Amino acid sequence: MSRHRVGLTVNGRDRTAEVEARLLLVHLLREKLRLTGTHVGCDTSNCGACTVLLDGEAAKSCTVLAVQADGCSVTTIEGLSGPFEGRSAVQEGFHQEHGLQCGYCTPGMIMAATDLLAREPDPTPQSIRQSLKGNLCRCTGYEMIVRSVRWAAEH
Repeated sequence: MSRHRVGLTVNGRDRTAEVEARLLLVHLLREKLRLTGTHVGCDTSNCGACTVLLDGEAAKSCTVLAVQADGCSVTTIEGLSGPFEGRSAVQEGFHQEHGLQCGYCTPGMIMAATDLLAREPDPTPQSIRQSLKGNLCRCTGYEMIVRSVRWAAEH
């Protein structure tokens, strides 16, 4: 299998790796860079647990080859920070409004919500639901997730 050197900025830090051409970005993040907050949930791009920000936009990292991310900026859940004891407003919203149960989908939900709020700072509940439709949760029923994103928008 051919190997390629990729260079990308991950959570503000320049990183390089030798990867096989077929390696997915999610596996580069988890296995080579040890950033395990990005989850692999379904292996079919349906669940959104692997969502990261790729050049500032939400992307399912299980659908992106690592070589495609060469030269890009990637933000993972580990790269978010903010004024709430180091947590971003979205992370704090999930804490305040109990937007998680088992937590498996939470990193992807938070990254998708972060992308939404960057584009639409005051989204309606319907807009939040529409924006998060590519992220699945089996535990919460979504109402508390929507409230969590609204909390973040208000704070």
